Amino acid sequence: MTDEAVPADLSRLWRLPAPARLGRPAKLDVDRVVRAAVDFADRSGLGAVTLLKVAQTLGFTKMALYRHVGSKDELFELMADFAIGPAPDLGIAPIDWRAGLRQWAHAMRAVYAEHPWLPQIPISGPPRGPNTIGWMDAALRALADTGLPWATKAGILMLVSGHVRQASLLTQDVTEALRGTGLDEAQVNRNYRRTLAKLVDPDRFPEAAALLAGPLFETPPDADTDVAEDDFVFALELILNGVAAEIDRASDSVEQMPGPRGG
Repeated sequence: MTDEAVPADLSRLWRLPAPARLGRPAKLDVDRVVRAAVDFADRSGLGAVTLLKVAQTLGFTKMALYRHVGSKDELFELMADFAIGPAPDLGIAPIDWRAGLRQWAHAMRAVYAEHPWLPQIPISGPPRGPNTIGWMDAALRALADTGLPWATKAGILMLVSGHVRQASLLTQDVTEALRGTGLDEAQVNRNYRRTLAKLVDPDRFPEAAALLAGPLFETPPDADTDVAEDDFVFALELILNGVAAEIDRASDSVEQMPGPRGG
């Protein structure tokens, strides 16, 4: 594919050289716009980011930004690819797929913690930027020797990345809900149990009533326990166990295939 065949937004996303223009060099470029937008989001949140505000931060007009960013949606994609950064180095192949995916997931969660607005960006399609493609490639390399078909590998990638994204958003929601209440998560859980236990009829909701009657919501976590981290790891390991089962199933299917008949 020639540079001329690449759409303008992808060309900017991949920082392909733009045709030379006559006159003085531009004072603004894509990198400067994206860095300013990321810094703005880190300070004020994604909801505060607009082309006008980014332009004002840089000392330019909104129209000046349109020479480098086609729309707010494009700006968000540029920001996301920049903020997620290079993919983690999972080591030299062959890679232990479980350790590789585990490292990959924790690395992505760390990036989301550094840029809390990042998982809030709406997903409009598969990865397109050089950094997001790099993350996809790293996860696929971890699965390279599993014998799984491409569709299964892509599904695993979506499942793991979706878990990281959703867990990060859930942590943000809980933190925001607790802000200003004077309560911690353990106190909220106890209040939840004691209130709902009065309303949940064991005859109508037997399992839910049994759950509320147990110690789960009354037992405070240890002082050194990171509840969000424990929940994240627990769910991640369940997912990886499912991947392991799928790898075993695929391996068994290959072994059971009939071989060539003798002459």
